[in-house]
Amino acid sequence: KTWLQKWVTDGGVWMAPLGVCSVFTISLSVLCLMSLAKGKFIPAALRSELTDLMHQCRVRSAIENSAQSPTFLGRMMTVSLPHFDVTNHDTLGRDRVDEAMADFAMAEIRPYQKWIGYLSVIAQIAPMLGLFGTVIGMVGAFETLSVTGGAEPAKLAGDISVALLTTFSGLFVAIPSLALFYVFKNRLNDLVAATVAAGGELVDICVEAAHGDVRAARIPEGLAVADDAVAVASE
Repeated sequence: KTWLQKWVTDGGVWMAPLGVCSVFTISLSVLCLMSLAKGKFIPAALRSELTDLMHQCRVRSAIENSAQSPTFLGRMMTVSLPHFDVTNHDTLGRDRVDEAMADFAMAEIRPYQKWIGYLSVIAQIAPMLGLFGTVIGMVGAFETLSVTGGAEPAKLAGDISVALLTTFSGLFVAIPSLALFYVFKNRLNDLVAATVAAGGELVDICVEAAHGDVRAARIPEGLAVADDAVAVASE
């Protein structure tokens, strides 16, 4: 027997849906690998540009640059930065910007979760299909026994092949699908968390740049002189 006959065709018609599941697993894996690239979430060039602009408190320019980027960070900052409020002198509306970033992340993560979730569905369906084929094979084996009245290996081999090959194929598809589901799920969560954290750092840079002089002015001018006087007295 050829490899194809031994591992595929001998399993019967139930190998067809399992083959479809394996094709979907490969396609979804390629899609997730392409979609979950770090450059599509936190591109280094955009982050560097936004960092320079936020150091200068040029929020409008940062929004314009972000709007030109289709990445997760670009779209998130385009939606979130307009919530800056210069009338709020203490925080510049930082809380509203953080809420906008969190809402954006919650909404935009769903399409990614949908495609990754299909891997979990395949991981659950494939063993069921394999078990169905196993049951069909065992039913055929018992029918053969009832007809022949004895256990003749040559006549039982076909039904047993169906039972074992479908079970094997179901597990062969389900195990990688389940592993890939958790791998891509964790990668998505890490990328989204890192993007939100990067957005928070950019907002911190802008707030710090806007309030840096004010905070420095709050430090008493004679504090350093007083510390030097205490040091001299102690000597």
